[in-house]
Amino acid sequence: MRTRLLPLLIVLMAGVLLALGFPLAASLAASEQQRVVVDRLDDAARFAALAQFVSETGPGTDERRTTLGGELASYHDVYDIRAGIFYRNNRSMAAAPEDWVVPYEGEGRRAFNESLLGRRSHDPPQVWPWQAHARLIIASPVVRDGDVVAVVVTDSPTGQLRLRILRGWLLIFAGESLAMLVAVGAAFRLTGWVLRPVRVLDSVTHDIATGRMNSRVAATGGPPELRRLALSFNEMADNVEEALEQQRAFVADASHQLRNPLAALLLRIELLAMELPEGNEEIASVRTEGKRLSQVLDDLLDLALAEHTAAELQLVDVGALAAERVASWRPVADDKGVALVGACGPVTAWADPVALSSALDAVIDNAVKFTPAGEEVTVTAEPAPGGDEVAVVVADHGPGLTDEELDRVGDRFWRAGRHQNVKGSGLGLSITRVLLTAGGGGIAFAPNEPHGLRVTVTVPRNQPAAKGDREGQGFTER
Repeated sequence: MRTRLLPLLIVLMAGVLLALGFPLAASLAASEQQRVVVDRLDDAARFAALAQFVSETGPGTDERRTTLGGELASYHDVYDIRAGIFYRNNRSMAAAPEDWVVPYEGEGRRAFNESLLGRRSHDPPQVWPWQAHARLIIASPVVRDGDVVAVVVTDSPTGQLRLRILRGWLLIFAGESLAMLVAVGAAFRLTGWVLRPVRVLDSVTHDIATGRMNSRVAATGGPPELRRLALSFNEMADNVEEALEQQRAFVADASHQLRNPLAALLLRIELLAMELPEGNEEIASVRTEGKRLSQVLDDLLDLALAEHTAAELQLVDVGALAAERVASWRPVADDKGVALVGACGPVTAWADPVALSSALDAVIDNAVKFTPAGEEVTVTAEPAPGGDEVAVVVADHGPGLTDEELDRVGDRFWRAGRHQNVKGSGLGLSITRVLLTAGGGGIAFAPNEPHGLRVTVTVPRNQPAAKGDREGQGFTER
């Protein structure tokens, strides 16, 4: 979610900064040029005041014209600005340099014609930094007795103006870049603040889904709406945990309460069998069903205890433990005529040794039970692909399971239709899954070519996160 929300915020902030930056840059350029225009207009007004006393003919005309030419020449030498005063017929009154004439076209002609109407240049075209050869032309009328008799024209280079505009733009760019960095940092903090409760809620949901029912969200950060959601989630998790606890307690209590009446019932059946002829089929059937019911009750009690007991993880030599379980089950396999082979090298992982032993017992028991005589069951222990887990693989050459049956294997009380007459309650693999999940492990089922079933038991190689580490991420355990 952060990868989708963060770019959106950054694009919006960049759009706002650009929308403010372009008008600001244009305003700065216009302001710098207007300052130059005002300065040139002042200069032109001074030259126009001097030109009022210079007539085309009359006494002192040449002296005044010479003085005016000297002023223009000094102005050109100091500021490198061409300046000239031209009569209405375009003839030069005085100019610097002397050979400069009023332009006959372009912006210079437009400014000259505008001044002939009695108006000074006030809005010349904007000069931009990339216009290397741009000139700034300003014209001002020379008025005598209410008539425009001549026009003062200045033609200025724009190098300094363009440099000042460029410097101003660089400052604007630096300011906007700094503002963008601040905005990106704020966006990171904002998205982190908003999304952190969501990530914590996702982690706690995963913990509860994998059996850690005591995980809770610490509702201490984020928007008020998400804090209320965290509190509501904790209330829901409390209710679910309470309901599951009641269910476990009911199963455990029911199993305990039924064991004594069932034992008494089996004893009465044995007493009754003593009064009947030896080999009575009905009594044998009742005995079998009674023993099966007793096994179901024992498995239900084991399941309730497995769901209620927390795993005590420690570093275990999984290969040695698997080899020990193979040795324990080999006499049972030999009695049935099944070859039980172990290939378990030394490999360590984090697991509850009691829970892992019980899980391997259930898996090996199933493999030996469903493998016909003369076939083989192999048990291997090695690091799983990726190196984060250790896998104990139990592969048999029994009848195997169909794809539909593979989807259901491990469900409580489920047994394949063709195996209904085989001894068992259908709870062994369910108990195995609960035991493994409590320690961060898992169990998977797949076909074993050419026929049979391959069961993979996995446990983590790295130590799971401690309680304090998870609390630092924003959720707690109760």
